[in-house]
Amino acid sequence: MQILINLSVALCAVYLVFVLLVYFGQARLVYFPEKQLSNTPDVIGLDYAAVSIPVGNGETLHGWWMSVPDAKGTVLFFHGNAGNISHRINYLTMFKRLGYNTLLFDYRGYGQSSGTPSESGMYQDALAAWHYLIGTKEIAPKRIVLFGESLGGAVASWLAAREKPDLLVLASTFTSVPELGAEIYPFLPVRWISRFEYNTLASLQAVSCPVFIAHSPQDEIIPFRHGQRLFQVAPEPKQFLPLEGSHNTGFIFMQPVWKKALGAFMDKNLSNAGI
Repeated sequence: MQILINLSVALCAVYLVFVLLVYFGQARLVYFPEKQLSNTPDVIGLDYAAVSIPVGNGETLHGWWMSVPDAKGTVLFFHGNAGNISHRINYLTMFKRLGYNTLLFDYRGYGQSSGTPSESGMYQDALAAWHYLIGTKEIAPKRIVLFGESLGGAVASWLAAREKPDLLVLASTFTSVPELGAEIYPFLPVRWISRFEYNTLASLQAVSCPVFIAHSPQDEIIPFRHGQRLFQVAPEPKQFLPLEGSHNTGFIFMQPVWKKALGAFMDKNLSNAGI
């Protein structure tokens, strides 16, 4: 009996140490930034301008601004938790063909942006990019589309709940980090120890603009039901597009249908005021 008690105590101690390691090392499970840019838009023939966006506390964000003639509106793009903007160049091509200007930027700690990633920092970055469009580029809020992929969807939703964009697009986005983490790590008390929220579900309940949500049933990272739940709480008008493929390939496999459906929704729901 004493051996079993000692073994139980030892196992509990090991488990507690493991939980503490996860608690203090959560950032490494959430953020996977790459500092080196693999390409620039000119490699595929896109005209663009590199921009620097100042943020509080001396941080500076690096991004790419692509304008198109007679633009219908402007897309403010929030990428996911891995890589940097050089891995999202094809989005610039898509939005150019759809007739939209695009600001694609890196959060702090990603690409050529300064600083270290954090949840509160990313929200500050989102506000800085928003004010850059409104102030420096003189673009009206009702002509701005917020587009967020994966973790970027949580950031875009947070911004949409506080500002007045004309449209919100969420691609393969989760409801919240604690909920997703509890599904990925069912053997851990994730909801108790999570130091991150990224609560897309809560943000969406405070959003008042049209919402377009895309998600794949084959998504192996963020389950399809997350997209479905987000759609349930999103305000009208709204549209849900099921994709095909994995988390990182769904948009490749569905590109013609994806581009057509997204473009039609944006054109239909974007305000008709001038840029």
